Amino acid sequence: MNHDGAQPDPPAAAPVDAREWLASRTFHHSNFWDIKWLVEEKQRQGLKVSLCLPTFNEERTIGQEIVILKAELADRYPLLDEIAVIDSGSTDETLDIAATFGAQVYTASEHLAECGSHQGKGENLWKALYLLTGDIIVYVDADIKNIHPRFVYGLVGPLIQNPDIHYVKAFYDRPIAYSGKLRPTGGGRVTEILIRPLFSLFYPELAAILQPLSGEYAGRRSILEQIPFPVGYGVETAMLIDIYQRLGMQGFAQTDLDRRVHRNQETIALGRMAFGVLRTFFARLRRDHNVDFHHDLPSIMRQFEVGDGSYHQVEHLIEEIERQPIIEVEAYRRKFHPEGQPGGTDETGRDRVAPSR
Repeated sequence: MNHDGAQPDPPAAAPVDAREWLASRTFHHSNFWDIKWLVEEKQRQGLKVSLCLPTFNEERTIGQEIVILKAELADRYPLLDEIAVIDSGSTDETLDIAATFGAQVYTASEHLAECGSHQGKGENLWKALYLLTGDIIVYVDADIKNIHPRFVYGLVGPLIQNPDIHYVKAFYDRPIAYSGKLRPTGGGRVTEILIRPLFSLFYPELAAILQPLSGEYAGRRSILEQIPFPVGYGVETAMLIDIYQRLGMQGFAQTDLDRRVHRNQETIALGRMAFGVLRTFFARLRRDHNVDFHHDLPSIMRQFEVGDGSYHQVEHLIEEIERQPIIEVEAYRRKFHPEGQPGGTDETGRDRVAPSR
């Protein structure tokens, strides 16, 4: 970090050929079917793997997820060293169900209280870095109806297999629920309408990520602790851009998990998501000197609803607050780096990515 508190300009990453990257860094979950080997290799490398399930009122699906993942990946094959639910303040039975089925349960607002508390998935992901102990953190959404162990071992596998990979993103077919039935395709609407065009314009190499907004990914603590986390809709987009700026495309991989069934959001809700993602994206364009704005961007999203034969404008406050890199939080450093921050700086004065333990 510079003396004025601003993040340093990232090193220029060597460009990669998209076809070559897709061929070498795109996997199928079946490449990692030998879970016994993954466990043995994990242990040989001295790694710990933690699973984070971020939740908010997920009583319908959380029990099934924990039962299946724990039985196969903790009890039968000890690939996971801990399974934890990080919750945003659920008002249903999510926490009781999670605890009953054997997960560690945390309410995000009750931890790192000195840093305050915000509502949002990104807050849970950020605080998971403090609460969990793994060298590899796997994030899996808690609303998956067709949960399977591949949602974990397909993401962990490339990290265990290749030390040069630091972050693995899931992709899959996303059928969309419509009138009580499943259409075979139709998910990923915000990706194709918003994110892929933006990446193609400003970060073209990242357009090779097939589903940048997927909610399942795994990363090494050594990189996750060095990047900021938006607490809202923009967290997945921010992760990709910020890791890319540090490591280039060679730090990434992606895994085909076949199919993911979950509840689908209405188009009007996706509009609010797109607004939050845009605020996060533009903040990075400004930071990376790609564009400049003469004033701060508005935080009000305006939408319309129909009632009594007339249209009413509804305003939504979407601020996209960002959490600082957690390595900058004193309590985190005391817990994970009591002898000082790892990595230091390189010869250019930029932060160096610490090696995985």
